[in-house]
Formats: sequence, structure tokens, C-alpha cells
Amino acid sequence: MRLCRELQSAEIHRFTKPILAITAWIVLVLCQTNLAMASDTEKVFRAGAFAIDITPQKFPVSSSGSMTHRVAKQAHDPLHARCLVLDNGATTIALVTCDSCMIPREIYDAAKQKVSQAIGIDTDHILCSATHTHTAVSVGHTFQSLVEEDYIPFLVEQIAEGIIQAHSQLEPARIGWAVGNNPHHVFNRRWFLRPGVAIDDPFDSGTDRVRMNPPANSPALLQPAGPVDPEIPVLAVQAIDGRPIAMWANYSLHYVGGVPPDSLSADYFGEFARQFTKMIVATQSKPPFVAAMTNGTSGDINNVNFFEGRTSQPPFEQIRLVANDVAASAAVAYQRIQFEDWVPLAMRETEIELGVRRPNADDIDRAKQLLADAGSGPKNDRRLIYAGETLDLAEYPPTVQVKLQAIRIGGLAIVSSPCETFVDTGLAIKKFSPFKPTFTIELANGYNGYLPTPEQHALGGYETWRAKSSYLSVDAEPKIRQTLLDLLDELSESQPELNAAQ
Repeated sequence: MRLCRELQSAEIHRFTKPILAITAWIVLVLCQTNLAMASDTEKVFRAGAFAIDITPQKFPVSSSGSMTHRVAKQAHDPLHARCLVLDNGATTIALVTCDSCMIPREIYDAAKQKVSQAIGIDTDHILCSATHTHTAVSVGHTFQSLVEEDYIPFLVEQIAEGIIQAHSQLEPARIGWAVGNNPHHVFNRRWFLRPGVAIDDPFDSGTDRVRMNPPANSPALLQPAGPVDPEIPVLAVQAIDGRPIAMWANYSLHYVGGVPPDSLSADYFGEFARQFTKMIVATQSKPPFVAAMTNGTSGDINNVNFFEGRTSQPPFEQIRLVANDVAASAAVAYQRIQFEDWVPLAMRETEIELGVRRPNADDIDRAKQLLADAGSGPKNDRRLIYAGETLDLAEYPPTVQVKLQAIRIGGLAIVSSPCETFVDTGLAIKKFSPFKPTFTIELANGYNGYLPTPEQHALGGYETWRAKSSYLSVDAEPKIRQTLLDLLDELSESQPELNAAQ
């Protein structure tokens, strides 16, 4: 073999005699064939998964997902950070999704650094995201929610430990993917109303042309202001003997809700994982099988059928119904997966600078006057809530750095954004990506609020109202979308290493 490698790097023309040249050429061809065969036998794809509990260890705790401060006294079901590590011998990546509404970048960065120091996975090869359940512990500043500071060190430690545990369970594996579909639970929540119907906003501007979450089946409704994405991409890994290791799904649904305000819950994301595991009969797998539902592009999507409305359900019942049906669709796609013994892995990460929509002097004066007139105490009126948001945003910097990632897993691609991304953006990325399929994981590696397209910004509505939940400049979406497509093109044109030995 050593002779082969030496001949492989030598130049044939150095052999001056024809017989030696012919002999050397034959040996070189044989060597290259043997090296290729050896490389094939050295290719080993490995995977490991672990779901770690991130339920707070003590109550009460501040709960996110509301414009007012809310306190949870218990957890109805456990919260998890679900972790998947993939290794093809040349590249190692980790995917994590956490049962949280949104998680600031500093928390993810701290967890990634711990992982890198402990097991050597590069921080730019780790994708961490939040599911966007609206009933989790508050760890980010949004509206009047109070950050549960004592919980943050625990969350950092558990995310890191989950990845480390998944890495410790790496084993030879096979990987594959398919795309499911379920149009029954995704509805665009931004609506055009009939001419003459007033649409109020907290700034008294009177410029909004759409309303978020209008009354269902109301005579005032005209038509939705955007599309939906019913696809359910499914990525799965199994052991060599066929034992299921993990499954990562993606669906563009904001959340479901129906949770009492004093309870924490992983919402339909957690119930989906439980239902899917039962459907593929993986409840007794050792190590435990890990199913995860990531959030796609759902900034303008929810679970209310505004064409017809929906009947009132007991707490958690709508979560169960949606999770069961979406899990069934994912299970159908799962059965179509053709597993491969080895695939290329590659990941790219970059940062871009985006503008912030800061309030002007008149905005600040108006906000101060409103709050002064209202006096002290909790704020329930939207005008007062957004007056407080205006003063908070006055302290924001003029620009922010946003982290974006793209992953290639064989012929599949995943991109991420730290925003509540509109479905228009997800559909555009899928359309123009060089990889089929491609899907987007939102609320990843940080939180930078809603990401309406410029066209949706022009229509106004809740998702565009300036607040800590929506502050990026109007041109942020085209910049993020183009950067993600550029990263995908770069992955498409690159040739990932076949294995570490080459």
C-alpha cells in the first residue's frame, strides 16, 4: 500500500524506458483500484440520539408566549432537548430541538462551547432550535414576560449534556429521508377583510391592510393574505440491524395551544414525538428511540381554520388530535424511506448584519406620554404594551448580527434562521434550492423576531408591529433568503470529503 501511494504521487514521464513506463502505469491503475476499494470498506456512517429533560426543577416559573407576565405552577408533560449526532468519518454534525418558545443566541452559544470543549464537535457544526411551544419557561425578553434567570444555567448544561450523550451513543447506522404531506392543520392567519371593515393597530396609524387571527367564519373575512406549506419532511436513522435510532420531522405550524395558563407543556411537538414512537413500535428500543418535530416556516401560520372555525376542546385535546394526525402522515412517509449505508455530510455557517427598526423621537414621546397617563401596574391594553416595547427598542443598537446555517445530508438539505419566518420564504427556498428535498428550521441559533417579506411588511398586521418580537429592518428577509440560497449553492458545488482516511 505504501508503494501504491508513492507511485500515485509520482509522474509517469520520469520512467525513461517504455517497459518501465508501461509497468508503472499498470501498477498505478491497480493501486488506485485497491485504494478505492479500501476507501469504500473504511466508510462507516454513525448516528446517536438522546432526549434530555429540560423541565424546570422547581416551580413556580415565568412562562413565555404571552404579552403579559404569566406564571406556571406545574408541567403537564416533560420538556426535552432532543439531540441527534451524525458522523460519516469525515464530518460530525449535531441537530438539537428544544421545547421552548424562543431561546436567545447567548444560551445556545454557551451550550455549543461546552460541547466543543468536551467532545470536539465544532460549534459551527451544531444547529440548535426551539420548537415554539407557547407554554415553556421564559428565557428571552419578549413583551412583559420575565426571564427566569435561575433556569438558564440549567438549560445550557442540559443542552450540552444531551449532545454529549447522543455522541457517546454513536453506532454504525443507515440514513434516509422522505417527504410527507398533511394540509389539514395549517392555515394562514393573516387575512384581508372586506372593504370598510376597520383594522386597529396599537400605534393608531390606521395603515394595516390585513388582520392576524380574525374571527373565524366571519362575514368580514375576504381571503388569506398568504399561502401555507403542508409538507412534512422526514429524516431518519436506523442501526445496521434495522433498529430505529431517531427521526427528525419538520412542519410549518406555529403551535396548537389549549394549555391552561398555569401549566407548562411541549404542546403538539412533544405529543407528536410520543405518538410517532408508538406508531412505528419503537417504545422499547434500547437506547431509547428519539423522535423530534422541528418548526418550519410558520410565522404567519396557525391551527385555526378561519374558513369554518373549530369547536371548543378540553385542554390538550386539540394538541392530541393534531399530533396524532401529523404523526400518522409522517409515519406514512417514514415507510417510504430508502436507507443508505453512507452519505456525504457538510455544513456551512455565516453571519450577516441586519438593520433594526428603531423608533424615532416622535414615537418615543408618544410612548412616554401614554405610559405616564396610564400610571403604574401591569399593562393589558395593546397601546400601552407597545408603548413599553417602543421604549425598549429605543435602547437597541442600529444593527444586529444574525447567524445562518445550511446542512447537506446526502441529497437532502436543511437551512436555518433565528426568526419566526413566513411561509413565503420557506416555499421560495424550497423552490430555488439545488437540493431536493430542502427544508427550513426556524428559531435556530438565537431569536431575532418575526421575518415578514417586504410585501407582507407593506400589508401591516401584528407580525410587522415594531416590538422586541418584530424589529428587523424591512429588507431583512430578502437578505436572509439570498444568503441561505448562496450557502446551499456553495454546498452543492463543494465535494465533501469521502472519509477521514483520504
